[in-house]
Amino acid sequence: MFQSLWRSIEGEVSGRAAARAVAEVARFHRIQASPGFRRAAEWLCERLRQAGLEARILTFPAEVGPSFWSCASFQEWDARHGMLHLVEPAHQAGKLADYRDLPLHLVVRSLSFDGEAEVVVLDKGEDPAEYEGLDVRGKVVLARGAVQRVHDLAVVRRGAVGLIYDGMTETEPVRPVWGLPDAVQYTSFWWQGRQPSGFGFAITPRQGERLRRLAREQTLRVRARVDARLYDGTFEVVEATIPGATDEEVVLVAHLCHPQPSANDNGSGVAALLEAATALAGLVRRGALNPPYRTIRFLWLPEMTGTFAYLSAHEARIPRMVAGLNLDMVGQDQAQCGSSLLFEQPPHALANFTAVLLSRLRQHLLPEVTGFSKTGGYPLFRTADVPFGAGSDHYIFSDPSVGVPMPMIIQWPDRYYHTSADTPDRVDPRMMARVGGLAAVYGYWLAQAGADEARWLAREVSTHFRRQMLATVQSAVTEADEAEGVGRESLRRQLEYQAACQREALESVRRLAAVEVAALAAEDAEFARAEWARAADLLPDRPAPAAEEVEGSAFVPRRRSRGPLQIADAVGRLDEAGRDRWWDLQRRIGKVSGVLPVLAGYWSDGERSVARIAELIRCETGWSETALLTEYFRGLEEMG
Repeated sequence: MFQSLWRSIEGEVSGRAAARAVAEVARFHRIQASPGFRRAAEWLCERLRQAGLEARILTFPAEVGPSFWSCASFQEWDARHGMLHLVEPAHQAGKLADYRDLPLHLVVRSLSFDGEAEVVVLDKGEDPAEYEGLDVRGKVVLARGAVQRVHDLAVVRRGAVGLIYDGMTETEPVRPVWGLPDAVQYTSFWWQGRQPSGFGFAITPRQGERLRRLAREQTLRVRARVDARLYDGTFEVVEATIPGATDEEVVLVAHLCHPQPSANDNGSGVAALLEAATALAGLVRRGALNPPYRTIRFLWLPEMTGTFAYLSAHEARIPRMVAGLNLDMVGQDQAQCGSSLLFEQPPHALANFTAVLLSRLRQHLLPEVTGFSKTGGYPLFRTADVPFGAGSDHYIFSDPSVGVPMPMIIQWPDRYYHTSADTPDRVDPRMMARVGGLAAVYGYWLAQAGADEARWLAREVSTHFRRQMLATVQSAVTEADEAEGVGRESLRRQLEYQAACQREALESVRRLAAVEVAALAAEDAEFARAEWARAADLLPDRPAPAAEEVEGSAFVPRRRSRGPLQIADAVGRLDEAGRDRWWDLQRRIGKVSGVLPVLAGYWSDGERSVARIAELIRCETGWSETALLTEYFRGLEEMG
C-alpha cells in the first residue's frame, strides 16, 4: 500500500539539500514579529515558488490590542546593537556579551539602555526572600532563574534597570548540571499584560561563575548599551499548496521562528517540510504522482502565535481540514544530540486515527536492515511512539474545540536545545531525508485516501486497539500483587474509558470516506469486555480509587474562547500577590507535568465538572490531581 509511494518519494527527497536548507535558515535571527523573521519568510517563499508551488506570505498585526482567539498579539521588535562590558574591578574589565557576535546574548524584546550600573548577585532570583535586605534599584541583577520571573521581582517591583542571566536549563540525562558551560541559553521577555521595561543579557555559565567568584570579594559594575525598539508592525505566515480536486485539506506544519542559529529547533522542521513540499510538487508536476484528491497545505509559522492567528482568520476552513502533521526538531544527529525520533500521538480528548497511521508508516518504511538470519527488519537509530505532550503547534490544532487531528514528529531530548550550540553541524542529512520523506508519504496518502483506504485504516485502528487492550490487561495482571496494583473494578473502568476513545477514533476515519465503522466499534468494545472477564479471576477484588473529596471540584468550567487558553495577558495584569500565587501554582503543576493544564482545557466541554475532568486525565495519564486542577480552574475564573 505504501511501498511504491515511498520509493517514488525516497527517490525525490534529498537529505543533503534539506541539511543545506537548515544552514540557510539558521542565518536568520527569526524572532517572532521582527525584521529577521520577515527576511526568513521571504527567503522561504521564494524557495517554494522556485520549486513550482503556489506560495504566499500572509501578514497579521503585531501590536497591542488584537487577539487571535485567546492569544493576544504583541508589538514587533528590532534590535540593532547590544553590548555588555565589565568595568569594575578594573583589572578584570572586558566584554561580556555582544549582540553582533551572537544575537542570543541579548534577551529578546529588551529595550534600549546606555549607562553603567552596579551588579547585585543572586542565586536564582525567583523567590522574593532572596531580595530581603538588598537594594537593587538602579542596578543590574545577575541571576540563574526564569527570566520572566526575575524581571518581575527585580525590575518591575524593585526598580532594577536590567538583568544578566547565566543559567542553563538541565535536560537529564543528556544535559546534566554544567553540561554546556560555554553555551548561551535562549531567553526572552514577553510583555503581554504589562508595560515593557528594562533590558537583559544572557551569558555562559562559565562567565557567570567567574562573575560570582569576583563578587564575593569586590563590587561589580557593568556598562550596558542596547539599541532596540518595540513598535506596531506585523508578523508573517508562509503558506504553500498543492491544489486538490475538492475543498478538503491535509495540513502540514512547521514553526519558522527562534533566534539565530536554532538549527534543529526548528530549522530542521522548516527544511524537512520544504523538502517534502518540493518533492511532492515535482512528482505531481511530472506526472509521476496524480494530482491529489484533497489539497495539501503547508504552513510555516511563528510558533503558537502564528497558528492561533492563521486558524482564527480561517475558521470556515477548519472543518475541511481532515488531518495534519507537525514537524518540530526532527533532524538531530542522534550521536551528538542524545535524542530519539519520536512520533507523538494526539490527546485522548480528540481520539482519532492519525497516530495509528503514522505508527504504521514508521514501522513499515523506516527499517534499514534485516536481522542476522535475514528475517525481520529494524532501524539503526532510536525511535518510538509516545503519548501526547503538547509544547508545539499541533496542540492548538488538536484542541477539541478546533478538532484537526495532528500528531507530531520530534526528536527529544536534545543536548543543545534552546542554546547557542544548536548549530547546523548537529543536523544529520540522513535523518532529514527520512523525516521529509515520511511526512510526504503521510500527507499524500491522506490527500488521496478514499473508501478502500478508509476501510483498511479502520481495521488498522481496530487492530491497534486490541493490541493495546491485551497490553493493558496483562500489565494489570502482572502488577496485581503490588500494594498499588489495579483491581477488577479499576481495570473495568479503564477498559471502558479506552473503548470510548476507540469509538471516537474509529468515527474519525469517516473524515476520509463514509465507511461503516459502528460494527467494528461494537466488536472492539466486546473484545475489551471479554479480556476483562478473562482476567477478572486473576485480579484482587480491590475497590477502585475513590474520587478525591475536594471543595469546589463540582465546579463546571466553561470556555470563553476557541483553542487552548492563553493567559499571559491576564497574569500580567494581576497584582503582585496574585502573580506570586500564580507563579507558585505553575511551579507545583510543573512538578507533575506542564501538559496537565492543557489536558484539563481539552476535557472542558461546559458540562463536565472539575472532578470529572480530573478522572478523565487520570485515565489518560495516571495522574490524580483533583485538588491541583480545582485550584487551577479557580485561578482562571478569578482572572476572568
